[in-house]
Amino acid sequence: MKTRSRSMVLTGPETLVMQSFDLPQIGEEDGLLAVERVGVCASDPSIYMGRQTRGKRPYPIILGHEIVGRIDKMGKKARLRLGVKEGDRVVLEFAFGCGRCDSCLAGRYTLCAENYTYGSMISCKEPPHLYGGYSEFVYIHPRAMVHPVGDDVPPEIGVLVCAVLGNGIRWLRHVGGVSIGDAVVIVGPGLQGISATAVAKESGADPVIVIGLSRDKARLEMARRFGADVTINCEETDPVEIVGNITKGKMADLVMDVSASVSGAQLALSLAGKGAAVVIPGFYKENVSLDLNFAVVNEIRLFGVFSHDFRAVRPAIKMVKKKQFPFQELISHCFPLKEAEKALKLVAGEQGEMPLKVLLDPNR
Repeated sequence: MKTRSRSMVLTGPETLVMQSFDLPQIGEEDGLLAVERVGVCASDPSIYMGRQTRGKRPYPIILGHEIVGRIDKMGKKARLRLGVKEGDRVVLEFAFGCGRCDSCLAGRYTLCAENYTYGSMISCKEPPHLYGGYSEFVYIHPRAMVHPVGDDVPPEIGVLVCAVLGNGIRWLRHVGGVSIGDAVVIVGPGLQGISATAVAKESGADPVIVIGLSRDKARLEMARRFGADVTINCEETDPVEIVGNITKGKMADLVMDVSASVSGAQLALSLAGKGAAVVIPGFYKENVSLDLNFAVVNEIRLFGVFSHDFRAVRPAIKMVKKKQFPFQELISHCFPLKEAEKALKLVAGEQGEMPLKVLLDPNR
């Protein structure tokens, strides 16, 4: 029986070291998760490099917020409240909130003023230490959003639930309002873009159009397997002209830019029809200039979106259980925990590859 947890700790920008922590004592309302897999989110390299997006990092921290594992220990009250038992495979949401700030009291715990989130803004300096998934164990906070997924969902696929798939459902359906028959355009056929393609198709969008570059040929082909009706290489053809022809001049009802590029954001706006929604979830490395006059005269709705929540995670679990889409194709790499730095650099694009979902296995 283990009494300590190996964890990869970020002690400062670009300084990642293996440390060991005592496992916390578990009471009636909390628990302990034995991590099976954790995803390396596209935002993790930014945290690793010390970029600030939600406030100053409280080093040392344990990275990792795309977490799936089995409940190792859990108090009786927590088990009854959550409807789970020890040994169950579950996923943990990124955010759980402080429970006191205005955002939390309004039910918007993903925007918690105290940044109570796994893998990014809680220090591991003091007990219970284990607030990140780059670890053998994770502490299950009394307010943690815990969702059982069952043994029929492999841990590799489970990682996608509280990540790109849950994100796609919230961003396209709950925020963007995609509905049956809507013309949806997704700019950027990366991991999030392909996952969102499946969400758009599952939501009844028609057509679903995915736009990429020449280097994205294989990914554009993959997008077809995830429900894209049309794929466009914008270096070879004019996407505005093609979308206009397909929609008979109405353009898209909803556009989402997951290209993380300035040109992608500009293209997204130009593809939007009158009254359309433009969803912007990515972080841009440089300032973006948009023609907001175009948005004004066409009454285009611009939505910045950040994460998933419980309303999106639950249908995401149902989607992976249906096995309608080849989600296993999205998993490109899996590294042992000790190679977390290598995984981070791969996701950051420093290894000359364009990976999809990169995982860490704390049991290796």
